[in-house]
Amino acid sequence: MNERLATTLRRLGLIGLAAEHPTSAWLALYEAIGERATLIDRYEIEAAARGLSVTELSSADRTRLRSEVLPVLFPGWQEAKMPTQPDPIVVVDYDPQWPRQFAELKRCLQKALAGLATVVEHVGSTAVPGMAAKPVIDVMVAVPDSDDESAYVSGVEQCGVALRSKDDGHRYFRPSPPQPRDKQIHVVDIGSDWQRRHLLFRDYLRAHPDVAADYGELKRQLALTYRDDRLAYNAAKTHFILDAMEDAVRWSEHRRR
Repeated sequence: MNERLATTLRRLGLIGLAAEHPTSAWLALYEAIGERATLIDRYEIEAAARGLSVTELSSADRTRLRSEVLPVLFPGWQEAKMPTQPDPIVVVDYDPQWPRQFAELKRCLQKALAGLATVVEHVGSTAVPGMAAKPVIDVMVAVPDSDDESAYVSGVEQCGVALRSKDDGHRYFRPSPPQPRDKQIHVVDIGSDWQRRHLLFRDYLRAHPDVAADYGELKRQLALTYRDDRLAYNAAKTHFILDAMEDAVRWSEHRRR
């Protein structure tokens, strides 16, 4: 268990609970600190309770722990059955072709969803010029009602992706194996917190190349640590993102004055 987590657990009086009841300990941690309690924390609590290192947790262990944590972090979480294939995480230097690839996807989506009020935006790391990223184009499609899947799912899937998972106010699409994971599409509600936060984070990184560089370097490190565990890779970025978002909110408010 890393020192940050151990300190937090001690402060909250959860060390003994973590040793004897790791599931309850993580839930108590989540109740105390919210979204800063991550899947990585659940891995570390489980490993410490069993006298293991995180790297010794089996694939079956990780699958079980993800099934515990994801519905808590993402209410309404459901995951579609999909064939799997080896898909290691790779972070690469910025590619100036990424905006063009997004533009092609945007045209496809606008054509497929013609008649539906949508906002199509390039989000994620490939939307930040100069920043290292996974070579996966992130697209956000904001629609009037994400629960009305009949209005958009077939159209989005015409652009080479399949509905992979869903949670409240969010649908996630990516290519089905054996197609390469070179794009992913998030459908959310127009005016939602998801839309606002992702656009703010993107714009903040675009305006602060030093922060973007630090984020890119972190991702390179995490891609080595969690090469074969995408959900853990994403979870390990949580504290950086939340800290940056606090700065981004202040930056945004200052710009509006």
